[in-house]
Amino acid sequence: MFVLPPPPRYPTGAFNAGPGAPVIETNNTLSHPSGPDYQLVVGEGTYVLRDDLHLATPPPHPSEAPVHNPNPLATALSPPTAGTKLSLVKLAPSTAPVQKLFRTHSASRTTALPPFPGTAAAATATILDGSEAQSFASDSDSHLKSNGVSPALALLPSGVGSTPTFGEGNPALASAANARDSKDHQQLKRRKPKSNIIKSNSSFVSRVIPHEALQKRLQEHNPNGVFVFANINRAMQWLDFTSPSKDEHLTKILFTKAHALCHDVNPVTKSSSHIDLVMGFSTGDLIWYEPMSQKYARINKNGIINSTAVVEVRWLPNSENLFLAAHTDGSLIVYDKEKEDAPFVPEEGPAATAANGVAAADDSHGNALESRKRLQIKKSVQSRNQKTNPVSYWKTSNSRINGLAFSPDGRHLAVVSEDGSLRIIDFVGERLRDLFASYYGGLMSACWSPDGAYVVTGGQDDLVSIWSLDDAALVARCPGHNSWVTAVAFDPWRCDERNYRFGSVGEDCRLLLWDFSVGMLIRPRAASVRQRGSVSSHLPGVRNRVEPASAAAAAARLRSDSTLAAGASGGSASADADADADAEPDESEVVHEVEPRARVAMLPPVMEKSVDSHPLCWIGFEEDCIITACNEGHIRTWDRPKEGAAGSDGAPSMTGSCA
Repeated sequence: MFVLPPPPRYPTGAFNAGPGAPVIETNNTLSHPSGPDYQLVVGEGTYVLRDDLHLATPPPHPSEAPVHNPNPLATALSPPTAGTKLSLVKLAPSTAPVQKLFRTHSASRTTALPPFPGTAAAATATILDGSEAQSFASDSDSHLKSNGVSPALALLPSGVGSTPTFGEGNPALASAANARDSKDHQQLKRRKPKSNIIKSNSSFVSRVIPHEALQKRLQEHNPNGVFVFANINRAMQWLDFTSPSKDEHLTKILFTKAHALCHDVNPVTKSSSHIDLVMGFSTGDLIWYEPMSQKYARINKNGIINSTAVVEVRWLPNSENLFLAAHTDGSLIVYDKEKEDAPFVPEEGPAATAANGVAAADDSHGNALESRKRLQIKKSVQSRNQKTNPVSYWKTSNSRINGLAFSPDGRHLAVVSEDGSLRIIDFVGERLRDLFASYYGGLMSACWSPDGAYVVTGGQDDLVSIWSLDDAALVARCPGHNSWVTAVAFDPWRCDERNYRFGSVGEDCRLLLWDFSVGMLIRPRAASVRQRGSVSSHLPGVRNRVEPASAAAAAARLRSDSTLAAGASGGSASADADADADAEPDESEVVHEVEPRARVAMLPPVMEKSVDSHPLCWIGFEEDCIITACNEGHIRTWDRPKEGAAGSDGAPSMTGSCA
């Protein structure tokens, strides 16, 4: 029987006709759909679709081999894409109402975690709470804004109960930072990359298309307007969402074979003449790009440090030079944008030896849960070898990292992985604090509430989950999606001290909005079934606490789950705790078991609607709108209800924000 071959991945002439054929570029398209299908009806009013911007998907590079078509029966062929993610930039100071959500630390409302040992903040740290914190927030807010620092990322100045700087106490990092600061003070301007991306002859960059009137557009830009950086397939576009012609890119960069998967803008260094953007690629490369001068620098070139794809990248809070990249092999790597790269060799040190030793012991006993929970420090930020990248190198597991988010105070890091784990890492102290598990499947995305009290995650179990950092527990599951939840985000303009609003999008093409308050997160009655008087009766779930100890002792305690019962009844586990009495409780790691459905509150959405014909992959909240993006490049802007504008005191309105 004769079988027809599968159709080509790309139609002839539509994208490219093979090597040497001219590359056809298409333009972005802007439309303004209207009608009931393009409205979101919520309690505070109706959100109306303002714009539907469709980014042009670039064709494959002529030298790129055609991608195998997994579906030979497909009729609508399109180039591969990793989805569209956005970075929003406002050159004016942030207007998010963070002063109403002030918290000293993300770990507790009333107590602070001990500063990282050996730092200056360890001797001078103080705690501000209640009225003192509110007063300090209002007094310092203007100071932070005047220095170009986002108040959401810099809640407290150094030395006044604030989180220590990452790497504080390491003279190798301090000397380089001091030299850089003194040089910057003399130049009175930000440092920029050295290479011109327009004139570059690099094989990594295929083509750069700047707007013909770029400088004029920049001069006319409103500081309160929004710049948008968006990736679509192998292209990165810089757009001005303030301009009526927002479909015209300010700059479009096409890369040869690498796909831009993620990017982030540094809120500390942004100004009217400078923006620091870092991009992560499918090849493992990273690019530090300054769009106003069109300069760039390539980091981790050809994967010299880690050759796996970069799935998420974030600038470190309050840092001008350091950023964190998450790789698909489970690695978290801190890079310095100005340092040269060198082949990475794991270092031997107390932290690395302990972590790797315990992990090896766990693996030898076949305990998968315990082996995945260790945070392996292959290079500590306290290392004296800081002449080249990386600054630090951690391994969370062998599973792909899908997302990460810093807490508002910059102390903690939430990491979600393909193995279904949510890890809360004491980022400054380089310690794994808590490990939670999804109901089933991997976790796809995570975000922190503006006050740092809660972490919200979306996963492959089609659920949105709310985790409380104060209770160290899962406090609510949110059913409503019909497919994987790809992105979650809080709406800071509709959050206050007790009430929260967040949104989620998924591969079911739907946008869901959720409201919850502290009083709603009460456990069902089934949670009271536990035995009275046991340790677990006042803990959010059965927790396996592992104190720092030798590898042999840790492996012995983790060999079976029998120590959990012993710990609950005050048996042999208490003897182990006495043996490790000199260890700080906050330096321990807690593994939380999956909570049964009967013991977790279920939270319904306040709004659910299909807002696109393609799977959604990104959601963001601005003062006047909600923005969503899909895998095929559609960026939709939804205007907030016009009634019920925020009051003149700047407090967040619970009845909507004025568009």
